[in-house]
Amino acid sequence: GAIGAELATELEEPWKPLIALVIYGIVSVGLIAVTNKFPRSRKFINGAPSVLFDKGKIYRKNLTKAKLDLSEFMLLCRSQGYFDLDGIETAIFEQNGKLSILPKSSERPLTPSDIGISVPEKRVGIEFIADGRILSRNLPRGGRDLKWLENELKNQGFSSENDIMLAIFHPEDGTLSVYAEA
Repeated sequence: GAIGAELATELEEPWKPLIALVIYGIVSVGLIAVTNKFPRSRKFINGAPSVLFDKGKIYRKNLTKAKLDLSEFMLLCRSQGYFDLDGIETAIFEQNGKLSILPKSSERPLTPSDIGISVPEKRVGIEFIADGRILSRNLPRGGRDLKWLENELKNQGFSSENDIMLAIFHPEDGTLSVYAEA
């Protein structure tokens, strides 16, 4: 970003920031090529995840390596809803600066499979209307046509698509969710 700003504002010698931009691009592409060709180099170039907390123990050495103090670690835990470390099995500080938390089995949310219930699969909805415009190319993806959409809108009390911000078709049950403009 700084190189781009310099390039935009440099009037006397614009070739200097251009050279810096080209060098930066070459180094970036080179590092990507190295990490693709030699997967072991990723650990040194991109960094590696660090276990900060595991089975009731805080790893001070890994906190220091991640440039975090205890209060910052606690802030990251709280931001994910863990105000007490007793609910955490493992906390890993990722290369991108985020904290991944594995809750203890007794603390994780109940899922349908935990109680032996089979739940029908949910698919991604298909946008049929966005910003008051019908997206005709999406209608065949949902197995519907313009006439069906117009009838469905009338059934839901809408006279025109212009009043609709978003309409999403749910293929698993054939329903249309309509969100009007406020």
